[in-house]
Amino acid sequence: MPINLFSRRSFLATTVSGLGLAALPFPAFAISENSARSLVDNVVSDINKVIASGKPESAMVRDFEKIFVRYADVPIMAQYALGVDGRSASKGQMRSFTKAFQGYIARKYGKRFREFIGGGIEVKSTRKIRAGYEVKSIATLQGQAPFEVTFLVSDKSGKNKFFNMFIEGVNLLLTERTEIGAMLDRRKGNLDLLIKDLKTLS
Repeated sequence: MPINLFSRRSFLATTVSGLGLAALPFPAFAISENSARSLVDNVVSDINKVIASGKPESAMVRDFEKIFVRYADVPIMAQYALGVDGRSASKGQMRSFTKAFQGYIARKYGKRFREFIGGGIEVKSTRKIRAGYEVKSIATLQGQAPFEVTFLVSDKSGKNKFFNMFIEGVNLLLTERTEIGAMLDRRKGNLDLLIKDLKTLS
């Protein structure tokens, strides 16, 4: 059952709710606290604009994919989500998987934007971590208590990008790694079939 990224109850109910904060094994780079916060400020600003736009869901999803590509380190996230199965993938397969993963994430989580109409996200604090910076924000939905959304930011790709998110301590990348691993198992390890199916899954 896919996790509802923006639903407090869904996160608390999922079996991965006890996962601790785990960063990818990135070395620290020259990224600064101000630049990390600025990146997340821009992400949040763009997301809030989509929330307030009143656009149809399909248009919101397209906008979210643009935001994801602009601000996230998509290749690193896709590589991590695929896990050890990515070691045997060709460069062409990894490019195709990364593109399919990008669309899958946009559809899966972009659809939740409608729940934020009348609410929004606000950046609250930033702190240094081994991989770069952790930027915490508070999300509010109508009729629900505020909850924490944390971005991990690095410049490993050569630009400041976020490479993971946590919602009330639930690790997005670990969640997707588990789900994508299960999808691949159901396809008997056929990565090409997974790539094909990811283009329509959400």
